Amino acid sequence: METTPRETTRLHAVVRGIVQGVGYRWFVIRAARSMELTGFARNLRDGGVEVVAEGTREELERFLGMLYEGPRASAVRDVEVGWTEATGEYYVFDVLI
Repeated sequence: METTPRETTRLHAVVRGIVQGVGYRWFVIRAARSMELTGFARNLRDGGVEVVAEGTREELERFLGMLYEGPRASAVRDVEVGWTEATGEYYVFDVLI
């Protein structure tokens, strides 16, 4: 039986609020890995967190909802969202330092 490749896309998000020093990146990595997304999360110098994830649009929409929630200690104020074509350059989801 032939399987068709999944149609993937890329989500680029910058999350602002109380998102550094509260386990936000680790929350994101657990969520992304549980959904088998690829990409990364990293802290930004301005106090935000950048997230790049690739997967199906449906998976990424659900993941985006999780970005708005964050872990208990966080307080997400805003999420800037962009959508582009997936590049397939990531093999796992990881935290960049």
